[in-house]
Amino acid sequence: MSNPSSISPLPDAQSVHLALESSAALARLLRDHPEQDRAHVRMDGTDLILPRQAIELLRGLLSEMAQGNAVTILPVHAELTTQEAANLLNVSRPHLVKLLEEGQLAFSKVGTHRRISLSELKAYKVRRDEQSEAALQALADQAQAHDMGY
Repeated sequence: MSNPSSISPLPDAQSVHLALESSAALARLLRDHPEQDRAHVRMDGTDLILPRQAIELLRGLLSEMAQGNAVTILPVHAELTTQEAANLLNVSRPHLVKLLEEGQLAFSKVGTHRRISLSELKAYKVRRDEQSEAALQALADQAQAHDMGY
């Protein structure tokens, strides 16, 4: 498994440009050939056959790079430390530990260390984002009801 704490550096301007072109080309190929389940890639005289899922993942990775973002790949079954999970949620580690102790996020223990599954973390993030969206909509509705110009 790749180490989730070793985040790749931000791409330079040349890499961003190349990623933009490559992402667009891959998107066109995937769109124009929906029946293809593999791709033939040639690199330094070596032929590779890649599954469609890998090409779709590569297109997504290139799309992020084209926006100047660093990218980290984690397997779905990955277990994260509290610091890694806090970083992905953009919260402090003490806040994340509080969420764990309140039962808002499931975790397991390895010795004395807590581990959070990536799938659990993603599910929590979806729930949190839905709650935030609902609260924002309620505020907008209230502002409109009081003719506050929103």
